[in-house]
Amino acid sequence: MRPTGPRAPGLLDRIEERGWKGRIVPIRHLSDLQEAIRSRYERGLLDEAFYREQLGFFSFDPPADLPGARSIVIVAVPTPQMRIVFHWRRASAPVVVPPTYVSYTPRTETVQAVLGAWLREDGYRLAAPRLPLKTLAVRSGLAEYGRNNICYVPGMGSFLQLVAGFSDLPCEDDPWREPKALDRCESCVACLRHCPTGAITNDRFLLRAERCLTYHNEAAGDFPGWIDPSWHHCLIGCLRCQTACPENRAIVEWFEDRAEFSERETALFIQRVPLDRLPAETAAKLQSLEINEDYRLLCRNLSMIVGRERCAG
Repeated sequence: MRPTGPRAPGLLDRIEERGWKGRIVPIRHLSDLQEAIRSRYERGLLDEAFYREQLGFFSFDPPADLPGARSIVIVAVPTPQMRIVFHWRRASAPVVVPPTYVSYTPRTETVQAVLGAWLREDGYRLAAPRLPLKTLAVRSGLAEYGRNNICYVPGMGSFLQLVAGFSDLPCEDDPWREPKALDRCESCVACLRHCPTGAITNDRFLLRAERCLTYHNEAAGDFPGWIDPSWHHCLIGCLRCQTACPENRAIVEWFEDRAEFSERETALFIQRVPLDRLPAETAAKLQSLEINEDYRLLCRNLSMIVGRERCAG
């Protein structure tokens, strides 16, 4: 038999004890999440290609595998940058991977497994969602937007990973709110000044995603001609705005050193040698990094950082 009475505070306490932060919202806000995305598109604030390519993943229907779902749990987990050293032309080149790409799927599965175990102790269940997690985090009160449209959580800055789940856990308290930006952003333009592509502007708060370097180095093929090779500094994604942000001052040097590749190995990547033709030791080392991106994209992006040679798309 399930225990009676509200259980949300108990779950949130366990989340806090783990070093995470979380919120629980009623499932009726699924329609609000969907409208938040649709309204931006209908107002012309989202580029057509970006909307179709990036946002088609989401589903705003209640989970079929959890009839009677009543709430959505959203959790922020502090996550470091990952640093990889590539040797090239008799020099060492430390290359960074932003927090959101490092072991993303394993971390998501781990957090969901922990949440699911806690919920089962009280007779409830958890199901995986496909939701816009940044929007959910901000509307739930867990996070606030920076001018760069990235989520910031108190005590974590923007170096975090968001994980969510549907549950049949009742939610009597409703923390839902309108989107909120950091107070600091009213007078700070650090991210705007450091964005090389002009994706962050003064004329609107919403990021021009089609200009964002992250968007382009996650897309297949050659980079547009207007992108300067010198702008590239991460193996995937971009950290220009986040490392410049005062909200991240206390954690900007938080790195996890994960791997080192010899000059011979770096040459194989720049030459885009297929993954299945890499030496077994090199392939194993690369796969152990758990970067959730296409190997060919990583090779192309790396060539822009250490080789400054454009690989064929």
